Amino acid sequence: MSSEKPQGPLEQQLRQLRSVESLGDMTGRQRTVVKFLGALVSIILVYTVIYQTGMRTLEGDDISFFHALETVVDTMTTTGYGADAPWITPYMNLLIIWYQISGVLIGFITLRILIIPLFERAPVVLDDRLTAKDDHVVVCEYGRGKDVLLNEFEASGIDYVLVDPDKDEAIDLSNRDYQVIDGDPTKMETLQRAGVENAALVVTDARARNASVALTAHQCNEDVRVLSLTETPDRQDALEQVGVDRVVCVPSLIGRQLAEKATATATFATAADAIGDGTVVRELVVRHDGPLAGARVEDTPIVTNPDLTLVGAWIDGELRLPPRSSERLSPNAVLVVVGPEAAFEEVHGEDGFRSLTTYDSVVVAGLGEAGTAVTESLPDQVDVTTIDVDESTGADVVGNASDGPVLADAGIEDATAFIVAVDDDETALLATAVGRSMANEIDILVRVTNAEDVAKAFDAGADYVLSERRTIARLLAAEAHREPVVHPIGQIRFARVESDEFVGQDLGEIQRNANQEWVGVGLERDGEFLADDTVRIADGDTLVVAGTDERLRRLPGE
Repeated sequence: MSSEKPQGPLEQQLRQLRSVESLGDMTGRQRTVVKFLGALVSIILVYTVIYQTGMRTLEGDDISFFHALETVVDTMTTTGYGADAPWITPYMNLLIIWYQISGVLIGFITLRILIIPLFERAPVVLDDRLTAKDDHVVVCEYGRGKDVLLNEFEASGIDYVLVDPDKDEAIDLSNRDYQVIDGDPTKMETLQRAGVENAALVVTDARARNASVALTAHQCNEDVRVLSLTETPDRQDALEQVGVDRVVCVPSLIGRQLAEKATATATFATAADAIGDGTVVRELVVRHDGPLAGARVEDTPIVTNPDLTLVGAWIDGELRLPPRSSERLSPNAVLVVVGPEAAFEEVHGEDGFRSLTTYDSVVVAGLGEAGTAVTESLPDQVDVTTIDVDESTGADVVGNASDGPVLADAGIEDATAFIVAVDDDETALLATAVGRSMANEIDILVRVTNAEDVAKAFDAGADYVLSERRTIARLLAAEAHREPVVHPIGQIRFARVESDEFVGQDLGEIQRNANQEWVGVGLERDGEFLADDTVRIADGDTLVVAGTDERLRRLPGE
């Protein structure tokens, strides 16, 4: 691709006209334009002669040809009527009325023949729509849901340029105010147009061309970081050899996170040191068929119980820290709660909650890269039964995971967890529904590709859903910020921080002002742990907070 920008529409037409040496060289459109212009000139000349004659014979005013021409042009273009108005005779007034009407009609014809086709053929120069960039991300040939990624970047305040080899798609995205250019990212001029010399990170999702993109990026900017997304882990060494800083096998990443969610309940090892004895941390699951599914957070017995503090919640697979009181709980949402053991006994009497299960027998559907990563990441003590349609994978049960008899052969009715890691979303949704119909108490964890299929999977009966596109978008956003990647579980940490800047505020006020960064769990005063929202912080108190490592590092005294 040439680095020269495309010419504008007028430049293109002039260049084409300069190449015409005879009438035979003209295109069909050029001949139409010439005929139209000839007809327009003829009409104006005839109108001029008629007007000059009418003014002399009917109005008694002997005007010149050029005076008549000016009046005709003024009238037809509706810019004025000259010094001759008003006219005395009805015939001249009728003539002028016709000139006005015909001028408007000719104007519409001119738009249709000359103006509109000219700009319909005008090339769109996407480079001109880019804002100034520095320390931005250049994304090359991303094929995992461009809208999801770009929305994540914009929500995170990350500057970016997406290089899309499909010009029509690039124009469509640019028309929706995304920062996109078209071009081949293996060409230096394309990456230079994307400002790679000032970029902080290059993301390449070009499959077999990942190495070429990485090499080209380093030719333009030897210091730029490069992250490559792949479908299989077998090219990691080769990509690292050509300068790729990080290689992410997407299916393997999704599989490991599903396995982690299935087997590791957050132990909150830091909680005991932060909150002391007598207060515990528990994860409670909203029953998918219980009365709290769909209820607002503020209406749950957790919020209404003064002895319990809601630290965070996994809702539709996303962490809310803390959740808004008006937010509705999805079926199988996981709530992280702090309080005395006795208060949890009261909550367990409610029909809406169940405790997280320790999985000792797991059925895994799909033995592609994701499913293989699941089985390799599960602990040895977990009894694993695998399902796949391909006999060569060595699956324990060969067949489609959406078939009831196949799931029955895999022992789903006796298993404690069903992990759906198939590559096709339609199959995953059907397998989820069939699995739920056969085992109502089993926990079902599902991998889907499309972000919009997350809600469908929950509706089908899933307990936890991981969207490949959304997960990768967040990973890339975290990479752009050089932040640690958020895993599905185990990232909530408890800590004791200085409370000087919070003196005079009550716990409820702190929680409302945390803005999804961290949450105030309680405070320690004279050896006693207090968690009531109305407790006001005083000098000498120690504040106990919960959040992720990255968020807690921003707090004083941590």
